[in-house]
Amino acid sequence: MTYTGDVKVGGPADVRELPGLRIAKLAVGPFDNNAYLLRCTETGDGLLIDAAAEADRLLAFVDEGPISSIVTTHRHGDHWQALEQVTKVTGATPIAHPLDAPALPVPVERLVEHGDTITVGTVTLEVIHLRGHTPGSIALLYDGGDEERHLFTGDSLFPGGVGNTQKDPERFERLYTDVVERVFDRLPDQTWVYPGHGKDTTLGAERPSLPEWLARGW
Repeated sequence: MTYTGDVKVGGPADVRELPGLRIAKLAVGPFDNNAYLLRCTETGDGLLIDAAAEADRLLAFVDEGPISSIVTTHRHGDHWQALEQVTKVTGATPIAHPLDAPALPVPVERLVEHGDTITVGTVTLEVIHLRGHTPGSIALLYDGGDEERHLFTGDSLFPGGVGNTQKDPERFERLYTDVVERVFDRLPDQTWVYPGHGKDTTLGAERPSLPEWLARGW
């Protein structure tokens, strides 16, 4: 596998080819945000995760074919600076959780809850609500079968810990509990994690550190 997930702002995308699905990762903006383009290889339909910044680069990123949806993982501004322009140009449907949707700069045409599904062509993604970083943070899971699972976590899970909860113990407990119960307890170690910033990881690489995260409280 040549895909590493190591991308830099201003640099090229890194691309991963799966049976039926192409995943491309691009780093954009002053906060080194990751944007992900998922494209169904059967139909050519695309879905963009987090139109974070640099609209021109994102539009070039998705230009090879149509995108039907743009999913915003959560309401923090660094994840949607290019959303209005990319939505206007592509006509893609904005998607977000109802608790975070009001903060976005465009009307959210589709609201999704925990357990809902989003399709891109013939590919189905499951919505996982991970509360704590923001009230309406969501992750997207692609289950390709045979232990082939890919999880796009926004700012809720990174290499080395869960997302920032501003030292609020209640928010940390909520996020940690959701990440354990809704992610680690149900998905295998081989699950690949694509975060909202920085490098990728796997659940297997992070699982041994769960007690440490709980003890430190962040």
